[in-house]
Amino acid sequence: MTNLASLLEGSAASYPDRDAVVLGDTRLTYAQVDQFANMCANLLVSRGIKPGDKVALSCPNLPYFSIVYYGILKAGATVVPLNVLLRGREVAYHLQDSDAKAYFCFEGTPELPMAQAGHEGFEAAEDCEHFFVITADLGAASPVEGYETMAQAMGSQSAEFRAVDVEDDDTAVILYTSGTTGQPKGAELRHRNMLSNALAGEVLFGADPERPDTYLCVLPLFHSFGQTVIQNGAFANGGTVVMLPRFEPVAALQLMAKEKVTFFAGVPTMFWGMLGSLDDAGVDVKELAANLRVAISGGAALPAEVHREFERRFGITIMEGYGLSETSPVASFSVFGEPARVGSIGPAIPGVQMRLIDPDPAQWRDAEGDIGEIAIKGPNVMKGYYGRPEATEEAVRDGWFRTGDLARVDEDGWYYIVDRSKDMIIRGGFNVYPREIEEVLLTHPDVSLAAVIGVPHPSHGEEIKAVVIRNAGASVTEEELVAWAKEQMAAYKYPRIVEFRDSLPMTATGKILKRELD
Repeated sequence: MTNLASLLEGSAASYPDRDAVVLGDTRLTYAQVDQFANMCANLLVSRGIKPGDKVALSCPNLPYFSIVYYGILKAGATVVPLNVLLRGREVAYHLQDSDAKAYFCFEGTPELPMAQAGHEGFEAAEDCEHFFVITADLGAASPVEGYETMAQAMGSQSAEFRAVDVEDDDTAVILYTSGTTGQPKGAELRHRNMLSNALAGEVLFGADPERPDTYLCVLPLFHSFGQTVIQNGAFANGGTVVMLPRFEPVAALQLMAKEKVTFFAGVPTMFWGMLGSLDDAGVDVKELAANLRVAISGGAALPAEVHREFERRFGITIMEGYGLSETSPVASFSVFGEPARVGSIGPAIPGVQMRLIDPDPAQWRDAEGDIGEIAIKGPNVMKGYYGRPEATEEAVRDGWFRTGDLARVDEDGWYYIVDRSKDMIIRGGFNVYPREIEEVLLTHPDVSLAAVIGVPHPSHGEEIKAVVIRNAGASVTEEELVAWAKEQMAAYKYPRIVEFRDSLPMTATGKILKRELD
């Protein structure tokens, strides 16, 4: 019967004067974050929010996110973090689908007027009763007429609050999936799901409260990776979270140097971006490397070339992990202190089981070949999709969650992602895995980044297309790259179509949006 908010309360009791969150010149101790979270919890209770009610939160990587997040949990309510890029119609959908009773929304910027979209969504959501605007300047007036700011609403609240007792199986957080097929679904994560994943950092990364890490928070906190591995993982071990609201490679490197960051977690495109910006950042790479204790990658497959170059420049091996919103998210990870196995997502983490099953959605039997779909079972697996029993039954059976990701496993139980089952291309009856093609393309000296997709073809069903970013100054042509690829791989695999671009569409978490490529 442990509330996820115990992560904050425990560190506030043990290390009250230690920095919990840092944003620019603002530094809040654990005692301060805990007091502000108590005020938020008192506000919610005063407005009629009861244990089990849902409270939505739209906020970038700012101290307000952690304050409201733990305040909601202290009140016994369920946190519903929302992507900060959602438009009004999308906000309304999430508020209605989650049955949110209250909604905290950051005001945003002129380029991203979040409060405008948030208010539009709130007005369209019939059952959401309370709307609080979070302002960057706590003394500022609400940008939405007729609605109070969080600072105004919390101002008269007590800084004392005892976290509500909850059951282990009560829902702590509802994380919405990306919705690549149909409308986004809310994965219900229990308190025990989130706690087990946050506390796994001690074993996975050698976390030690007596030698606390300084975490660079560039992964969006509304996403499962940043929320669990960075925020909750740091709070579980008395670490300091250095927040960067928007990832920019140069700014990230400079902040790592300034704050002596020891723990960096990112998606592959972040590592790629930082490697390409080392000369522009004006930082001492040797000093960065001396401070950095842990570097981890997740969210997508890390290209082998990026892995090797980072290790060459920083002298540290990137640990690769794997997980999904539905698994809180971490399911597997490289083993801390062991030599890297480039391309592997590691074995299942302690207490979690993984197996490969037949990728046919109708089948739940073990895979017969070398490649199968990953299924996961353990204390990290979600309760289900909120309000969608049929979708839950389709995805989870006897506690096993099927992921949609195809992989192989070696004799030591280390897994290697082959591709998303949805991304697999079938060309002329042959299965082609885009990641394999992307890895080969990245070995070409003129290729900086590549994304491979399937496009319709009248006779082959699908044809293979590569969308490529060239290195600065590179002059390789489409014809030359196709000819080179033809020499590197089997005839049914190499891309017949190449398109050069200056950038690739990405999600807020830095994943390449393949569905927007054609």
